[in-house]
Amino acid sequence: MRSRSNSGVRLDGYARLVQQTILCYQNPVTGLLSASHEQKDAWVRDNIYSILAVWGLGMAYRKNADRDEDKAKAYELEQNVVKLMRGLLQCMMRQVDKVEKFKHTQSTKDSLHAKYNTATCSTVVGDDQWGHLQVDATSLFLLFLAQMTASGLRIIFTLDEVAFIQNLVFYIEAAYKVADYGMWERGDKTNQGIPELNASSVGMAKAALEAIDELDLFGAHGGRKSVIHVLPDEVEHCQSILFSMLPRASTSKEIDAGLLSIISFPAFAVEDVNLVNVTKNEIISKLQGRYGCCRFLRDGYKTPREDPNRLHYDPAELKLFENIECEWPVFWMYFIIDGVFNGDAVQVQEYREALEGILIRGKNGIHLVPELYAIPPNKVDEEYKNPHTVDRIPLGKLPHLWGQSLYILSSLLAEGFLATGEIDPLNRRFSTSVKPDVVVQVTVLAENKHVKELLRKHGIDVQSITDIHPIRVQPGRILSHIYAKLGRNKNMKLSGRPYRHIGVLGTSKLYVIRNQIFTFTPQFTDQHHFYLALDNEMIVEMLRIELAYLCTCWRMTANDGSDIHPAVLSTIRKLEDGYFAGARVKLGSLSEFLTTSFYTYLTFLDPDCDEKLFDDASEGSFSPDSNSDMGGYLEDTINQESQDELDQYINQLLQSTSLKCYLPPLCKKTSEDSHVFSAIHSTRDILSLMAKAKGLEIPFVPMTLPTKVLSAHRKSLNLVDSTQPLLKKTHDDDFQWPRDDHGDVDCEKLVEQLKDCSNLQDQADILYILYVIKGPNWDTNLSGQHGITVHNLLSELYGKAGLNQEWGLIRYISGLLRKKVEVLAEACTDLLSHQKQLTVGLPPEPREKTISAPLPPEELTRLIYEASGQDISIAVLTQEIVVYLAMYVRAQPSLFVEMLRLRIGLIIQVMATELARSLNCSGEEASESLMNLSPFDMKNLLHHILSGKEFGVERSMRPIHSSTSSPAISIHEVGHTGVTKTERSGINRLRSEMKQMTRRFSADEQLFSVSQAMSCSAHSSKSMRSSTPSSPTGTSSSDSGGHHIGCGERQGQWLRRRRLDGAINRVPVGFYQKVWKILQKCHGLSIDGYVLPSSTTQEMTPQEIKFAVHVESVLNRVPQPEYRQLLVEAIMVLTLLSDTEMNSIGGIIHVDQIVQMANQLFLQDQMSIGAMDTLEKDSATGICHFFYDSAPSGAYGTMTYLTKAVASHLQDLLPNSGCQMQ
Repeated sequence: MRSRSNSGVRLDGYARLVQQTILCYQNPVTGLLSASHEQKDAWVRDNIYSILAVWGLGMAYRKNADRDEDKAKAYELEQNVVKLMRGLLQCMMRQVDKVEKFKHTQSTKDSLHAKYNTATCSTVVGDDQWGHLQVDATSLFLLFLAQMTASGLRIIFTLDEVAFIQNLVFYIEAAYKVADYGMWERGDKTNQGIPELNASSVGMAKAALEAIDELDLFGAHGGRKSVIHVLPDEVEHCQSILFSMLPRASTSKEIDAGLLSIISFPAFAVEDVNLVNVTKNEIISKLQGRYGCCRFLRDGYKTPREDPNRLHYDPAELKLFENIECEWPVFWMYFIIDGVFNGDAVQVQEYREALEGILIRGKNGIHLVPELYAIPPNKVDEEYKNPHTVDRIPLGKLPHLWGQSLYILSSLLAEGFLATGEIDPLNRRFSTSVKPDVVVQVTVLAENKHVKELLRKHGIDVQSITDIHPIRVQPGRILSHIYAKLGRNKNMKLSGRPYRHIGVLGTSKLYVIRNQIFTFTPQFTDQHHFYLALDNEMIVEMLRIELAYLCTCWRMTANDGSDIHPAVLSTIRKLEDGYFAGARVKLGSLSEFLTTSFYTYLTFLDPDCDEKLFDDASEGSFSPDSNSDMGGYLEDTINQESQDELDQYINQLLQSTSLKCYLPPLCKKTSEDSHVFSAIHSTRDILSLMAKAKGLEIPFVPMTLPTKVLSAHRKSLNLVDSTQPLLKKTHDDDFQWPRDDHGDVDCEKLVEQLKDCSNLQDQADILYILYVIKGPNWDTNLSGQHGITVHNLLSELYGKAGLNQEWGLIRYISGLLRKKVEVLAEACTDLLSHQKQLTVGLPPEPREKTISAPLPPEELTRLIYEASGQDISIAVLTQEIVVYLAMYVRAQPSLFVEMLRLRIGLIIQVMATELARSLNCSGEEASESLMNLSPFDMKNLLHHILSGKEFGVERSMRPIHSSTSSPAISIHEVGHTGVTKTERSGINRLRSEMKQMTRRFSADEQLFSVSQAMSCSAHSSKSMRSSTPSSPTGTSSSDSGGHHIGCGERQGQWLRRRRLDGAINRVPVGFYQKVWKILQKCHGLSIDGYVLPSSTTQEMTPQEIKFAVHVESVLNRVPQPEYRQLLVEAIMVLTLLSDTEMNSIGGIIHVDQIVQMANQLFLQDQMSIGAMDTLEKDSATGICHFFYDSAPSGAYGTMTYLTKAVASHLQDLLPNSGCQMQ
């Protein structure tokens, strides 16, 4: 018998350790591991981490086998792993109905459970009795299923199980917009059952999706039916959200040690090495102690100050846990493994040595990892005074299986028994490696021969869709339909992937379906869904964004696939140059790119697969809208000599969404008789008519009609002068509607009048009335044809309005048809994950609705319509603005610096106000002009408002062929005004003045010396640059001393700036942290009647997003944006006091009183120089318009008066210095 080698002996030692500390807890029937001898439940996450040591040891035995017994031992250990993974699979498959529901609802009530009965695989607590929704746990299962399968283990046995795993992929692919309970099962750190978006969940889902994509679950024994498919755009969503969140862990946790599993082993989800290092350093600096790391700041779990009789914490008690949080040794295991993967021997050595001092010696000298180390109850006060000095005691589970397993795994790695590639066979560890440059291959195809000829006249030679046969070209939504069949399984009642938008990464590949090559056009060019694609300039803009996106996000080895608008022509010429939107591109024919493109084989549609193309075509796999002329796409399939089942299926999809023509053509009338209805027909008549039709006593909520015929109603939408769109009562003339024998409205005659309409607006009026009275599904029997519903006619009208570029009408009909932006939920989530909150609807609350967590698409759309007061034009525009904001937050995140909450209703209102100001028109006209802007111009207007740049709006001539009634306008930048951001805030200047003063005065004289100095400088200043309010006539005025005032300043500039900054909630850098400091020195801040109490700092830390949101919610109670900005300026003056040595500045400080006092001081100064006649006040706030329009700095600057007002307001609370106020 051979002697045992030294490595073999050491492996046997680890085998005993694994047996005595881990496998002794494994159930022989199910294979699940109970948490401890006392806690018999099996947690999904803990089970996976706990079995990693067994998996690693099995591979170590196989590699270092001395004897046949070692190979047998390796097999036994590997089967223990398989048994556990299959046990977890059984638990989840028993909840297959939840997987099916969750794909559509993303509700916490429909999630897989987080823990199961160890002996039976059944659930142990109810759906609502635990924080079950933990996307990271399900993702961790999929990640290691992929890694273990790649290492040679056979875990999945049947195709039913493959289908289930494919549906688990759909379950986690929406992780970037799912608020869950996270790694610690708590959600918000108050432990009150509030889910939140967690970086740990998003990161683990990204890793799992990347790992399992194109993996054969049967390993070497599989075929095309057992391959898992993942859409690359879902991965990229997770990537961008993760990048924007880190190092922050969630809304309530500014950092979390659990992120170690994301930035390093096992997920390796972060590709930016700098972000990895920043996150790691944040964890070390804020969370590391002498016994491990805290999970997160103010974590009360098992601390002496925690009340064991209740699970939740009162918000104010979180402060009690500061500096006494328990420390967990498990995080040091992550650091050791991270050191091994990075080749950092020093890090490995340091943490292994530190670990020796905190491991517990068990029976026979085995090393045990405790769950955590806590402060002894009698040493709490000592630890408060001197953090990290008190010796701690081990508490919780012993061993902590998760930590124990990672300890053994880290030892095997550190001692050379395992190589990093063996526990990472899918090479996740190379995620931060430098990627090769991406060249985007672009093919421009003409939809038909007519377009091809038009392009040729401009010197551009392209192929048409029919020219590239046998390669097939289809619109992107067809790919959505095809993917909806992936993962369907009748045995388990799984429906497959929900019908969802396919992003540009998904359409930038070639697909092989039934041995035919398909390419799909990007979905942003699809006019079928939402009207943005009807604007050629908008398509070019989106192409620019998507090409840049492709360049940064493409991970596969190897493509992207535009009536001849000038923007389209110039774009094609730019593409020919090789660079476009910062991306390297190569323009060529599709056949040139066949050998250099990435292919995906959609084998689940092969004829011998179980999936039938037509078995449930009527069960809702088609998208809800139906209004697009498919032209060349239909040619692509119809021209085939013999159509197989796939061709027939695609034909059916295309024809179900093709535009049918039912509406009679417009008739030509003289200008005197151009309308079906009288132009003076009142809105009230229509509303009372519709109210009677619905049996109501009062007119129902208005839906704005941007049409000629109802001019009174159209202009009732006033976003400028009114805080709520109200109906304008007009003439009371009685109009004779066509009526039947019973005196009711004769809808059949109304249908006949469609033939007498001379323009699309009139047809829209009639269809709108029919829509309200009869509903969208009423059969009009137009021209004697059955089955022509109001919805059909509206869809056709939408198409015609699109051809005519009548944007007001397009937006209006979009609302009637309840069209939704396919990417609305994703756009909303993008904004939320970039630490922005959204409000929809016009202020104030409760009409204005806040969105602070991702919502399912249907719920989000319902909320927008509800917040818009059912005003469909505003509801549709809200969706549009959300999409543009999401584009900008991805492409230009710097635009959103210092903003926390984006108030869409207020932004829309300010856009209309800007148009009214620039065009010098009424609020109604400005609102109408806004609704009639093209999507491209709307996006530009939004960008100008966000950027703070000066811009101009001009009326321009509309093309003669256009039938729209709205004035055409163009938007352009007018150059710099010479005012920087720091000058705008005025804070830096004020701070420097204060610093000069404090050099000469002691701390107790600070405030009065400042106010005196500022007052003196205000009155002795010779140059009153940018500080005098503009005169209403725009002419310069002079003060009593004859000094020239207002030189070069334009009227309304500062009022406008405050209004814009207030509308987009922009605040100075570090504003929220400064508010946190000042709250520690007073009892609270009162803002417009609402108090922000100092107790807030007991719950939240200064860097916490949750704190910033809380401050923002109080500020947002103020409906006027310019007044809100004055309040922010006043708070900034107050925060300067937080830097002083005073411990307290009093009780509750009334910020609005300070602003009002500053306004009074300003008025007094103005009256003293004889400006009484022009001092108009804002009726809502009492603030002088000139005060709103004063620059922050200078003699008449707002900061001057606010500083005086602060000094006066707090005079009784501050030490007397003998200085007098001026």
